[in-house]
Amino acid sequence: SPVQSGGCQGGGVRYAPYAEPSNAHVCHCRMCQKAFGGYFAPLAGVALGDFAWVKGRPGIFRSSQAVERGFCETCGTPLFFRYIDRDRISISLGSLDDPSLVAPARQYGLESRLPFLASLTTLPGSRTEDEIPAEARARLKSRQHPDHP
Repeated sequence: SPVQSGGCQGGGVRYAPYAEPSNAHVCHCRMCQKAFGGYFAPLAGVALGDFAWVKGRPGIFRSSQAVERGFCETCGTPLFFRYIDRDRISISLGSLDDPSLVAPARQYGLESRLPFLASLTTLPGSRTEDEIPAEARARLKSRQHPDHP
């Protein structure tokens, strides 16, 4: 049985790893920044034999001769990274139903790591509900697919 589950924001694509993801890391390379629309990509891999798409199928973009990246064609969620000549798939950690279970232990692509990342946790912050008036919160009710523990 699956050890975890995950999928896209809209719920159209779901997957299940049947082994614990390994080599959890963040990649700062410019290609990952663009693919995730963020400062880095959090990823961890499993063998293809220990992975299954359980609902829908992702779109695929060949970002280089060696790499393909998967995403939901409907909502755009980045779902995976894969070297096409290897029998492993690296799932996007944020697409797991419980991303807290897989903590990154390594960084790659340091040549593109943004210099201010180390200071992000020191920035002032607030909870979402602190910034949005109560009467406006109802309009922000999430339409995303619920996580499944």
